[in-house]
Formats: sequence, structure tokens, C-alpha cells
Amino acid sequence: MKQLSCDVAIIGAGSAGLAARRAAAKAGARTLLIEAGPGGTTCARVGCMPSKLLLAAARAARDMRDAPRFGVGRRAEIWVDGPKVMARVRREQDHFVAAVLKDVAAIPAREKLAGHARFDGPGSLVVDDHSRIDARAIVIATGARPRVPASLSEACGERVLTHETVFDLPTLPGSLAVIGAGPLGLELAIAFARLGVRVTLFDEGETIGAIADPLVHAAAREVLGRELAMRLGVEVQARRRGDGEVRVSWRKGQGRPTGASFDYVLSAAGRPPSLDGLDLNMSGLATDDRGVPKFDPATMRCGDGAVFIAGDADAARPVLHEAASQGELAGSNAARYPRIERRPPATNLAVAYTDPDIAMVGAGYDPENAKGWAIGCSADNGRARVDGRDPGVLRVYARKQDGVIVGGELFGPAVEHLAQMLTWIAQLEMTAEKALALPFYHPTMEESLRAALRDLASQPS
Repeated sequence: MKQLSCDVAIIGAGSAGLAARRAAAKAGARTLLIEAGPGGTTCARVGCMPSKLLLAAARAARDMRDAPRFGVGRRAEIWVDGPKVMARVRREQDHFVAAVLKDVAAIPAREKLAGHARFDGPGSLVVDDHSRIDARAIVIATGARPRVPASLSEACGERVLTHETVFDLPTLPGSLAVIGAGPLGLELAIAFARLGVRVTLFDEGETIGAIADPLVHAAAREVLGRELAMRLGVEVQARRRGDGEVRVSWRKGQGRPTGASFDYVLSAAGRPPSLDGLDLNMSGLATDDRGVPKFDPATMRCGDGAVFIAGDADAARPVLHEAASQGELAGSNAARYPRIERRPPATNLAVAYTDPDIAMVGAGYDPENAKGWAIGCSADNGRARVDGRDPGVLRVYARKQDGVIVGGELFGPAVEHLAQMLTWIAQLEMTAEKALALPFYHPTMEESLRAALRDLASQPS
């Protein structure tokens, strides 16, 4: 077995791993990047970029159908060419993946290693059966994988899709059952529905898009429910029939079961960390009840040793900008170990691109915390009315004791931009009065945020 040594070994060449390698190398460390898969990052290959490509096509189809409200239309029927839609998704997907692989290719060959890494001790790794690595510090950046319940996989076989396989379809399916109403499942369900696919969204819970604020959730469910069939709070079972279709049956509570047939089932029931096969028991690390190493989010350090974790592997904030930020911190600290920088996590920001979008800023809504909050609300916007859009509902939260804005939950047009603004406001610990001193152009969707801030500022202290 080949013997290798380095200052920092990084397991995984995704967004977090690449950021960790750059930071460690910048700090002067000898790095070794270990990758078991094809590379290209989850975001570019099977995550945020291909899903947004599908959503872009869906938005074009929806806007064409909505055009007559403005007195604009066409005499020919609107059509959706399924093979062309999916071909563009894959073509642009390849473009994004190629850009990442170009960056990986630029890394010197001596600093890369292909294969599955596993711990052989607190500071050593074995890669397949060909290499043993002694590292002064290690960064775990193995990402996450789709969760497919064994019962679903066994009953439906190749008719079960995930976010890693759905973009390989040669054309749009005729019908699709989406199991899981979180941000991922909701985005894909609304995209396929707008492209003319018969879609039903299922979830055992009663909420969509991970929304906790009851007013925001009610608005999102009502607006998106006009386009998408939802079966929430139901127990779901599925099995493949002899003709190849999947029979899905569901029941709410003790009610009678209902069923329907679909071409495919899309499992969107979460993405657990990819930690299997790492032999974490050999690392000396303590793990939580999910098998994730316990770590300090201000340093990304696991326990009291020289192992760090970043990105989706830590199951904390599974979004790209957090993966890159965590990777940079983990790589920097690994390179400088035992000198450790503490960097408090940034204000949380998560967006579901359902157009109208859904966003959570800060800790999100919590009934107990809300007892100490003032809450500003906005449910109207002139620009939204001009554009023929539902304005949605924006809720902004501030501490009563000092008026500092701590976050909010939002649903409405252009919320991806409004949430970015609100995140900066919360990160800077501004009050509503200070935020209102900033310029807001007219007429813009951003005025929805100003309205919520005005409502917040008008409340007695």
C-alpha cells in the first residue's frame, strides 16, 4: 500500500471540500483532496442549477398561459416540448459541471487522489486498498445523498426517482407523484406541474416548504395550491403495477384510502449526510444520534482533535453558500491547527424558488420565541399588482427588548431578493427605524419589505 503524508487531507471535492482546499493551500498547507465520485459538486450536477433550469422552463410556460390577463396572447396553442426541455437542462447542467471540473483539473495531480477514504485512526486515512495517508489535520466534506425509503425502492424499482436521477429523464413524464413537501420536493413538484405534468405532492406533515409561520404558510399553501395538487398529513404507500405504472395510495388519519396511478414517484424525503463507509468509529470522534460528528459551528472542529467538518456532511445548513463558507473556515483552521479561529455562523438564509418564492431568515418562526418579538407584516405591493402577481405575505421579527431585527419568513414574488436584503439587515443587527433610513426605489417588490418594516416600527415599544 502506498504511504502518503500531508498537512491537510480533505475528503470530498464538492463545494465545501473545494473551498476547504483553497483556504488550506492559501494558508501554506500541503493539501490532498480525496474524491470518490465523478466530482462537479452537488449544486452543479444534481442540485440547485439543474433544478433552476427546470424552474426557468416552467416559469416561461406559466407566463405564456398568464399572458391573456394583460390583453396579450397568441392564436396557436401553447406547447411544451418535453425532450427539448430536458435536453436544455442537461446541456446547461454540463456547462456548470464543466466549469467546476476545470477548477479541479487545475489542482496539481500530486494533490489529488481518487477513491473512497475511511479512517484508520484519529489522524490517518486509508483510500480503497491502494493508499494510506497520515495527515496533520482532516476535513470531512462528503456531502449528502437522497433518502429513498427501502419500502419504496423495493415496491417500485426503477420507477422511483430522486433529485440525482430525475434530470436524466429523456422527456417530461406524463404524471409524477412527489413524496416530500420540503423545499426540494416543492420546487420540483411546482416545476413539473407548470410544464404540464400531472403532479400530486404528498407529505406526512401538514406544512410545505419548511414554513413555520402560520400566516406565511397559509398564503403559500393557498397560492401554490391553485397550480399543484397537495395531499398533506397523509400516510402514503406505493407499488408498481404490471403495466409499469406506480399505484400510489394515501390515507389521512383513520379515513378511507384513496389511490391514483403515476408514471414515476419522486422521493424527496430528505438528504442525510454521506458518512457511511468513513469508519468514524476509528476516528475517535463522538457522534450524535444521526451518526454526525459533534462539532463547534464557530470553528467547524469536531471534538478536541484535528478533524473538521463542513457542508452538507454536518447536516446543519444544507445550502451552497453555507457549504462554501464552512469549507473555507474548516480548511483555514485545519491548516493553522492548533491555532483556531472562532467565527460565529452568519445569519441563516434559505430560499425555495417556487416563484412566488419562500424564504426563511434567521432562526425562523417559533411560537415560544415569538412571545418576545414584535412582528411586522406586509401583504400588499403595487408592483406586484402591476405585474399581475399575488403579493404574498412577509413577516419580519424583531426583539421587543431592543428592537433589533432577528429574521423573518417570507412568501411572495422576488422574495429571493427581499430575503437577501433582510438577511443583511439582521446580520447588521439593525432596528426597523435604521433599516427604513435606507433607500427603497418605487415601484419595486422591495417595497413589500419596507411595508413590513414600517408596520414593525409603528408598534409600541
